[in-house]
Amino acid sequence: MGAARDGDVAIVARFRATAGVERDAAFGEIFEVHRSQVFALCLRLCGERALAEDALQETFLEIYRSLSRFRGDAQLGTWIHRIALRTALHVRARQPATPTASIPSAGPHEAAGSDPNPVLAAREHVRRVQAAFDLLPAEQRAAIALFSVDGLTQLEIAAILGIPEGTVWSRLHKARRALAAALA
Repeated sequence: MGAARDGDVAIVARFRATAGVERDAAFGEIFEVHRSQVFALCLRLCGERALAEDALQETFLEIYRSLSRFRGDAQLGTWIHRIALRTALHVRARQPATPTASIPSAGPHEAAGSDPNPVLAAREHVRRVQAAFDLLPAEQRAAIALFSVDGLTQLEIAAILGIPEGTVWSRLHKARRALAAALA
C-alpha cells in the first residue's frame, strides 16, 4: 500500500487544524467512510454483535485520540484497520473463554442437502461456519476476515498486520484448511 491518498490527507489536516464542531465534522466524515468495514471486521473477530459494537466504539475512540499523530506513511484505511484489529482482538480476549466451544453437527436434512426449509438450513450453516471461525487462532481469524470479509489483497493484509506477504498466504491457507476440516 502506498502513502495516504490526497482525500485522506485533506481530512486529517482539517481535523488537526480545527476545533469543536469543525473538528468533529472532519472526524464524522472518517467515521462514515470506514464504519461499515470496521464493524464487519470487529463482528468477524469478536463473534458477537454486542462485542463488535463495543470494539467499534473503542476503535473510533482510539482513532479520535490518535488521529493527530497519523503520519500518512500508509493509507488512512490501513491505519484504521490496524487499530480495529488490535481493538477487536483485545475486546474478545477480555471475554471469558467458553469451555465447551464446539462446532454444532449438521442435522440430518443438512447432511442430505434436502432441508425442506432452505432459510433455516442457511442460518444453521452460517452458525456452523461462525462457530468454526471462532475456534481459529486470532492471527488466522484476522487474516481470513480481512481477506474474505473486507476483500483486501494479501499485500494490504500484510501492511495492516505488519507481517510479510508470505506469512499472510500461510495464515490464509491454514485457516481455510482448519475451516474445511471443522465443517466436513
